[in-house]
Amino acid sequence: MSTRWSRGRGRLGLLDPLLGTWVAEGESELGHYRVQRGLERVLQRSHVRMNVHWDLGDRSYDEWAIFGADRDGTVGFWSFTSDGKQSRGHLVAADDLPSGGFSFEADMPAGRARMLFWPRDHGPGFRFAVESRSAKGWRRFVEHEYLPAEGGTAQPALSGP
Repeated sequence: MSTRWSRGRGRLGLLDPLLGTWVAEGESELGHYRVQRGLERVLQRSHVRMNVHWDLGDRSYDEWAIFGADRDGTVGFWSFTSDGKQSRGHLVAADDLPSGGFSFEADMPAGRARMLFWPRDHGPGFRFAVESRSAKGWRRFVEHEYLPAEGGTAQPALSGP
């Protein structure tokens, strides 16, 4: 699978550079983390499914999300997490991202949040962040750099049950 960062065709073409399985590892205030994020086309290529698994040492966390167009044609996502939470959001402009980047926003119980995707400065992979809206602007609380899983190239995406 190619690891280029170029938009594909159609409404969900912006997700094409993310198709495959990716890994981010690092340290946080909670300790070491390893996150595997897989994206694949599903439902006759009309949607993209994202499966995310967080390994936090003594615990784990999972998310399943579906990206697609709603009845009005607006590109959005529907997310479900292993802690029982759900969210629903939509694609929005994010002028503060590097060229090619994109953002989804959602209204959460704690307020508005957004997830951001943009290309790495060099080589295959992408950057990912989650931010919350405050009176002073966006506050970033997660930022990861994703590299292709195993062997240096993107692999077929994780499969869900």
